[in-house]
Amino acid sequence: KILNVEKARFDKMLSSDEIRTLITALGAGIGEGNHDIEKLRYHNIVIMTDADVDGSHIRTLLLTFFYRQMPQMIERGYLYIAQPPLYKVKKGKSEVYLKDDKAMQEYLIDLGVDGAIVETALGKITQGSLSDLVRELILARQLLQRTEKKFDPRVVEAFLKACDIRKETLKNDEELNNELEKLKQYLTLKYPQIGPYTVDIAEDIEHSAKTVFFKTTYRSAFKTTKIDTAFTVMAEIHELKMLEKKFREHGSGPFKVMIDDKETVLNELDDVREHIIAEGKRGLSIQRYKGLGEMNPAQLWETTMNPESRTLLKVQVEDAVECDQIFTVLMGDQVEPRREFIEQNALSVKNLDI
Repeated sequence: KILNVEKARFDKMLSSDEIRTLITALGAGIGEGNHDIEKLRYHNIVIMTDADVDGSHIRTLLLTFFYRQMPQMIERGYLYIAQPPLYKVKKGKSEVYLKDDKAMQEYLIDLGVDGAIVETALGKITQGSLSDLVRELILARQLLQRTEKKFDPRVVEAFLKACDIRKETLKNDEELNNELEKLKQYLTLKYPQIGPYTVDIAEDIEHSAKTVFFKTTYRSAFKTTKIDTAFTVMAEIHELKMLEKKFREHGSGPFKVMIDDKETVLNELDDVREHIIAEGKRGLSIQRYKGLGEMNPAQLWETTMNPESRTLLKVQVEDAVECDQIFTVLMGDQVEPRREFIEQNALSVKNLDI
């Protein structure tokens, strides 16, 4: 990988083989007194990396180098980012290339909902509404999975679906105990194999409230799910609650899915998501490219190199001050500002490749 120039001294940067090769190839030099944008050999410079996490990291390192050492290249619009596909999907004789997981998701949803109707106790869900519902169910699943690092997702699920514990509830012992009973009943019914767990309640003096500790075993690891004032107002929990409110508008199961006159009865709304995605995958051959090296020359030309069909993003800096701050925070050597930035912006992340 190329050196992270945000953390490196100038002399160390120049000792990097990759950096030296890059400077030589471009011909414009770097550093005060040595950089001359007029000597730049190329006016169309394309960053082309794999479409996975490692490729994204390398692309970020290259962008850091160009922004810090050759900013005029960006200002003049010479720098581009190639958009190689992450997937090739084949159905029969037709082939389509898809840029990333988000594009794959949309492709499968479009195929899966084509001609599909879902009948609920409250009415029918047809193609357009069904697409939106599946997207929201996928988002809810992703948000729930994101809580696994800190909490038992089964407890979080029960918190969302079976009870109504708010920060005010934590200040009322009777209400809290009633809601906790609902939560525990849900766990017993939905996850009978959850095994023994404990529920402890402690005083939260700072907020004049209670803190609940659910101690469980999840995937062979001990988990403590702490339900306190901070938990009830977490961004992820808030968004999951909003989604759960939407899901309840469709009522409870069973849900009848009709596709091409074939009827499937499902108990949970999330089962509908799985069924639609599985229907979208039916008959497909899906190839995920780990890197550009997996493509043969014809595929590489067709997807990434051919000016007639490739997709390029021009790198632009609309707010230089904000851009400078972001590079400093994300690529610098100070851990705390980077952690704060990630925590504050985590829910804004889209197309995360995990």
